[in-house]
Amino acid sequence: DLHRLIRRQRQMCIRDRLLIRGTKGSRKITLTEEGMILRKRAEEILNLVQKTEREISLSDQVIVGDVYIGAGETDALRFIAKAAKELYNTHPGIHYHISSGNADFVLEQLDKGLIDFGIVFGPADPAKYNSLPLPYKDTWGVLMRRESPLAEKDAIAPEDLWDKPLIISRQDPFASWVRRELSELEIVCTYNLIFNASLMVEEGLGYAITLDKIINTSGSGPLCFRPLSPRREEGMSIVWKKYQVLSKASRKFMEKIKDLSLIHN
Repeated sequence: DLHRLIRRQRQMCIRDRLLIRGTKGSRKITLTEEGMILRKRAEEILNLVQKTEREISLSDQVIVGDVYIGAGETDALRFIAKAAKELYNTHPGIHYHISSGNADFVLEQLDKGLIDFGIVFGPADPAKYNSLPLPYKDTWGVLMRRESPLAEKDAIAPEDLWDKPLIISRQDPFASWVRRELSELEIVCTYNLIFNASLMVEEGLGYAITLDKIINTSGSGPLCFRPLSPRREEGMSIVWKKYQVLSKASRKFMEKIKDLSLIHN
């Protein structure tokens, strides 16, 4: 049958675009780049289906369920933890799932519906997201070894870093503060999450430009933190997609966030 032959040829064409077979006699099969993209999208769809099934299967009488939050590295997550702890006292059936990543990661997950809320620095696009400012600000500074020459200073000026090996965030507009083009500086490493960068600092690779309170620099540990001068602070917001239908658990969590924000303000 002609239609069956055409359908079979089409299936073989698709298979060849997705799979690379091993040599003759070998059963090894690897994915092509298109195949890996398809697998990634399939996993995202499956996660979203499972999340939706859990939400619609819950009883109307009891608020239980899952709240998915994406966030970068910030001490402001303590505020989220406080809200979750207070809500746990009255609604122990609500569970939280935290995904860590930079702003691009958080907004991508939010756009795909894989998380309910994102914690981001600065303003979010008001055409796409609802947002609520959090009563927290993080301070930018330099993470360095405690015996470094700059550790003797109370704050770090731009010219202090012009001749130093630097480790910078891939998303921070650092050049506007340091008053130099990045090409004029000695950038030895970039990062998107600071923990791994802190290991580079600890091994003496360079000075990391980062936010305070993420890496523990108290006590007699090997690292210390000094703020930038002029001072740079970063506000943050909790954001969620406009017109998104939140689950009962997510709505209750947002109510608690709003209540705590009013108290802190």
